[in-house]
Amino acid sequence: MAEQAAAAERLEKYFAKLEAVIGHADRAAPLRAYVKGLLLPGERKSIEPMAAKLDPRRVRARHQSMHHFVASAPWDEREVIRVARDYALEPLERHAPVGAWVIDDTGFPKKGRHSVGVTRQYCGQLGKQDNCQVVVTLSLVNAMLSVPATYRLYVPEVWAKDRKRCRTAGVPKEIVFRKKWEIALDAIDEVLADDLPRAPVVADAGYGVATEFREQLSARQLLYAVGVSEDVTVWPAGADPLRPPPRAPQGMGRPRKLLRRDGTHQPLSVKALARSVPTAQWKEVRWREGTKGAMRSRFAALRVRAAHRDYWRTEPRALEWLLIEWPAGETEPIKYWLSTVSDKVGMQELVRLVKLRWRIERDYQEMKDELGLDHYEGRGWVGFHHHGALCIAAYAFLAAERARLSPLRLSPSCAPLPYPKVSARAALPLRVERHNPTSITTMRCRQARSVLSTLAHCPWCGTENTAHFL
Repeated sequence: MAEQAAAAERLEKYFAKLEAVIGHADRAAPLRAYVKGLLLPGERKSIEPMAAKLDPRRVRARHQSMHHFVASAPWDEREVIRVARDYALEPLERHAPVGAWVIDDTGFPKKGRHSVGVTRQYCGQLGKQDNCQVVVTLSLVNAMLSVPATYRLYVPEVWAKDRKRCRTAGVPKEIVFRKKWEIALDAIDEVLADDLPRAPVVADAGYGVATEFREQLSARQLLYAVGVSEDVTVWPAGADPLRPPPRAPQGMGRPRKLLRRDGTHQPLSVKALARSVPTAQWKEVRWREGTKGAMRSRFAALRVRAAHRDYWRTEPRALEWLLIEWPAGETEPIKYWLSTVSDKVGMQELVRLVKLRWRIERDYQEMKDELGLDHYEGRGWVGFHHHGALCIAAYAFLAAERARLSPLRLSPSCAPLPYPKVSARAALPLRVERHNPTSITTMRCRQARSVLSTLAHCPWCGTENTAHFL
């Protein structure tokens, strides 16, 4: 009970920080109600079911208050995310410094065509093209935890060109079509302006294939480790692009300045280069413990120069790492990354850096499963971003609670559980149930008990005394 009371006190102090950035004092009550509703158990975290749990005797009034706060009230969701980020960042850094700024996008499958930004596009949650909304995010990550720092809806070009449709959904006039990597750069600039601890930028091939994105990261003096596709071309170390002759022959006009290629001196695709790597250069690397044991694969790391349109340059690009993953037994390499981290970095450290994306994928899935990040049923721009910001605020509090646990108890993943041996004469035994005392799910359940103790009525039967279900 003492631990539960301490958690409730920390939540009250956290609410005070959030209330300071939402403007009018009348918004404090619906803010608290909405975040508490996200923390409570329930299959749907849309407004009406949450209102019914929080105030079962005044559902309509509670619903109206929460709906206005999320869908219409003019508060800045970026300020709420900034407070949540800073709140969780301090306990996170007690375990380890920020290891990466991870750029990623997450999709929300949707039916119909009226929800803001919805169209047929690739949805990572489904692993295919389908009707969905896509959000571009930036998170501060170490091996233990992540903290969401930005959250912005991707507006497809078909939406950006249809101004009537945008007005109906409340999309601000200044919002125009921007590629995902351009939205990611805006997020990076926002984090840079807040002077947060710098770390290498990690992203998948959807961002890394854009040469402009990589160049803009270097222009901001940021290191990166980004995925690329197999057809990206590079110059292996020692096979740089040809330089122009020192001066033009007599009477041949101006001397050449741009780099050049010829019929026998061309860059290689990363796939072709991977096939030429000697067997001795491939190393098996283990980067973390998974639920089924150690995560490991076979990698090779080479020093290369990116070759995209280098014939318009006067100097070759700087050397960087090309990391290739080719698991044993596979007929072809499966993944490639380019990275500007120091040439003194070992392969295992480089592999662990590029693999930090798993943390974001897992954490955003937990935000969907536990906090209803994808449960918002409104169609407007404002409500979509407000709901996302409040889910991030709830998640940041849970992440901070998790980070406050003893480092000896906090582990990046559950230990593998062996299956019991099966006898030919016995029935098939059940697998041992896993329980992770430091998971976000456990933190939400603990906090839900604390929230339930503050409610005036039981969410299920409506009685005034809540002690019987704690």
